[in-house]
Amino acid sequence: MGSSNQVENYNEDALPVYTPMPWSLKEIRDAIPSHLFIRDTVRGLMYLARDLLLAAAAWSLATYIDPFFKQVHIAELLTPVGAEVARWAAWCVYWWFQGLIFTGIWVIGHECGHGAFSDHKIVNDVIGFITHTFLWTPYFSWKISHHRHHSNHASMERDEVYVPKTRSDLGLKKEGHPELDYDEILGDTPIYTLYMLIRQQVLAFPAYLLFNVSGQKTYPKWTNHFDPNSILFTKAQRNVVILSNIGIAFMLWAVSYSSSVWGASEVIKYYGIPWLEVSHWFIMITYLHHTDPVLPHYRGKEWNFQRGAAATVDRPILGWQGRFFLHDVAHFHVIHHFFPKMPFYHGPEATEHLKAFIGDYYASSDVPAFVALWNSYNKCQFVEDEGDVLFYRDKKGRALRRPADKYRVNTKYE
Repeated sequence: MGSSNQVENYNEDALPVYTPMPWSLKEIRDAIPSHLFIRDTVRGLMYLARDLLLAAAAWSLATYIDPFFKQVHIAELLTPVGAEVARWAAWCVYWWFQGLIFTGIWVIGHECGHGAFSDHKIVNDVIGFITHTFLWTPYFSWKISHHRHHSNHASMERDEVYVPKTRSDLGLKKEGHPELDYDEILGDTPIYTLYMLIRQQVLAFPAYLLFNVSGQKTYPKWTNHFDPNSILFTKAQRNVVILSNIGIAFMLWAVSYSSSVWGASEVIKYYGIPWLEVSHWFIMITYLHHTDPVLPHYRGKEWNFQRGAAATVDRPILGWQGRFFLHDVAHFHVIHHFFPKMPFYHGPEATEHLKAFIGDYYASSDVPAFVALWNSYNKCQFVEDEGDVLFYRDKKGRALRRPADKYRVNTKYE
């Protein structure tokens, strides 16, 4: 009954009004001190060395887990069942921290892809290729499409990933149509929604690389990151796409060989599960950066780079662990979209200057990460087919924001 009253009481005219950001990119850049754009190769290498040492230390400590808990006197002390529970609890601790450390290494590769790690392209590409290949990301292929994402973020026509579905994509009738039934198309049970979220967290990144899932809908059906002739790439980029594929082929061999020597279960325990966590954290963080009912999307002439850059949200995911292990990738993402070549370690200070200049156009949220994931997944269902300034609508067709009158269009059935 409460839900029904909420739908009946919904009044779009009373929603908070949004007017697109007016400043040029140059005006915003001039508000950021110039020293924050300086890249320090040695400093970047120190962060990478720290991550590699942490990964090696965690791996080394993990080699003691099974021998320790399988000792006879440990089983006698804890009971056999207690020893097994403690052993797997220790593995869970390893997986948690090694997953975070691996994700931090992936973030270093991401910095390299943007040219933010070093002033030297060869340094960026060598380190980026090695770190991303180790974590099953085709470095050059993904670097190319990710650059296009940054160049076109929040553009309905040109963005590369997290492009919202439209009302017609979901087969929904216009608002006010007598045959419109939101529940028939969007009325999932909480259990099914949870299943879809888990599926997203596990499979979304491989699905994007292999099948362009959540990517630009105008691309051909079989668009992917491994075909050198894909629409994603130019002829001049063909060779580096092949090089990325060679790196992934090497990883297939390395994992297969390691499994034959040490056993598949050992490879899964030491490497496979931490890698799955990398995929999870990467998808969760990027999804929450780009998917929120208060963030706009644009069509046509209303889009520009700086408006797209502001259509992201900073989130303090994992608190101090996110700051330390993940190199602030979640905490200071908005500034990264404005200036992708800015090193991550300048993000905190640069964000303060950005906030001071753009004011309420800066978006951040302190909602706990998993709560935000559930909320965004349920509230960000689709955008309208018409209009150049758009906001997500939920499973009942309700938005949390609306464009200013100048940008509004009538989307109702008549």
